[in-house]
Amino acid sequence: MTVAYLANLFPSPVEPYVGAEIEELRRRGVEVIAGSVRQPDEGVGASCAADGDADVLVLQPLRIGLLVRAAWLCLRRWRRIADLIGRVLFQGRETPAQRVKALLHTWLGACYALQLQKREVRHIHIHHGYFGAWVGMVAARLLNVGYSMTLHGSDLLTHAAYLDTKLKHCRFCVTISEYNRRYILEHYPGIEAEKVIVARLGVDVPEPARSVEGTRTPWDSRLRLLAVGRLHAVKDHAFLLRACVQLCQRGLDFQCEIAGEGPERGKLERLIREYGIEERVKLLGHVPREQLGRHYQMADVVVLTSRSEGISVVLMEAMARGKIVVAPAITGIPERVIEGRTGFLYEPGSVEDFVKKIFWLDSSALSRGFDSDVPGVAGASQLDWVRHRAREQVRRYFNRKKNLESFADLFLDRVLERVLERTPGSRENSAHEDSLLQQI
Repeated sequence: MTVAYLANLFPSPVEPYVGAEIEELRRRGVEVIAGSVRQPDEGVGASCAADGDADVLVLQPLRIGLLVRAAWLCLRRWRRIADLIGRVLFQGRETPAQRVKALLHTWLGACYALQLQKREVRHIHIHHGYFGAWVGMVAARLLNVGYSMTLHGSDLLTHAAYLDTKLKHCRFCVTISEYNRRYILEHYPGIEAEKVIVARLGVDVPEPARSVEGTRTPWDSRLRLLAVGRLHAVKDHAFLLRACVQLCQRGLDFQCEIAGEGPERGKLERLIREYGIEERVKLLGHVPREQLGRHYQMADVVVLTSRSEGISVVLMEAMARGKIVVAPAITGIPERVIEGRTGFLYEPGSVEDFVKKIFWLDSSALSRGFDSDVPGVAGASQLDWVRHRAREQVRRYFNRKKNLESFADLFLDRVLERVLERTPGSRENSAHEDSLLQQI
């Protein structure tokens, strides 16, 4: 069986789970056509090719001949996409600019369909609900196959243009937290509950011997903070810088490192200079994933300051290494960071509450008898239990290998069910002979 797997950008160093899911499906014997709407960076694409994933179908840039053929395909199969065009032109509350973009994405979907039509694709899966989901949905309509999608965070909560239509017509929707599933069913009541399935992401869990508390020594008593994430406005690293200013004003001896690259770097560099915290905060830039382990090991506390988040892989990686984490109580994060048990939560948007948690966690503050408002944690020795519970929670519920296997089982079950429904006599004549069915 052949399926197409489309992402807005693939490969992407900040979304390793996309490649992991593709490889797990291939391991099951499925031919997966990996696709990317945008052209990946040259360095990332070369790394992907070196790893054996060179065959990625990239939609952009487009050739004139393909665009002409795509327009003709839309005209020939107009009835298959007429309701989608009607939704774009006459329904919903989208802005005129969003409607124009959707029409262009419909054209792009036809280009994608042309690139897939000779490869006997049975199903299209789209990772993230952004405009790539519209592209994949249109292609599926034109090819007369089913499609599904995975929703994370901002694609559901803040950039949900035409998501009602994408959800209505998908075969099934995978999302990564119970919070997301409840949000979908509450805000899109017309969607059948059985179509929305939770499939958690996961990370590799290091052996206990490698899960150390940090590397603080008698001659280096500074509290080491680490933030990992793309330098983007939604990650709100400016919030972290404001918190660092308050930590300095309160006399905390600390060092904060921020690993990641992105469009906000210039702004953050300017703020660091304005706040006069150059000696306290360091922007590391992009850190290759294979080198992140050393930074996690050096950290005492891993912090997250996002305004919107699906279910942070960074938190899972830190918890798997037995690290103390501090994160905002938003979206699906409290499903993993349980206050005082597997980590610590602060009130979203409250620098004061964040600083209070960090100050309490500093060992020097604890030794001075700093009063704690954190329930269930009596003192510094209890943090060992928090580290232990955090690691165990990731091992049980966010284990990369187990969750990938669960995703592949779910995906194949839903897709094959649809394929069998559309294949006359397949259930009676070949169900027990199909190797994919035997694996399920």
